[in-house]
Amino acid sequence: MIAGIGTDIVEVQRVLEKIDKNRGFREATFSPEEIAYCEPKPNRGQHYAARFAAKEALLKAAGEGWTSAVAPADISVQHDAAGQPFFVFLGAAEVYFLAKKWSHIHLSLSHVRELAVAMVVLEK
Repeated sequence: MIAGIGTDIVEVQRVLEKIDKNRGFREATFSPEEIAYCEPKPNRGQHYAARFAAKEALLKAAGEGWTSAVAPADISVQHDAAGQPFFVFLGAAEVYFLAKKWSHIHLSLSHVRELAVAMVVLEK
């Protein structure tokens, strides 16, 4: 049964500006694994923006907003061997989101030069 659907679209340039102007933004928003994945990419902004959109889409699907209980960097977007993106929850986010008891979280990412989009479907 579908428990929630969320989508988000992000301007790549806005994310890059935040990263470049505010050194702490990158580390507060993205996990070390995400940073290691995005930094060597030729179009790193697209990859960062897609991950930011994924986190926002997850919160929308869950009917939640950003809370002090969950740090954005504790929600990590990673990829399996086939390239399919998935969430890994770290720290307080692990406790917070695993308590929701979703049976599956579907995540889709896409990006072009200026925009990145993510969609999340939650199943119970």
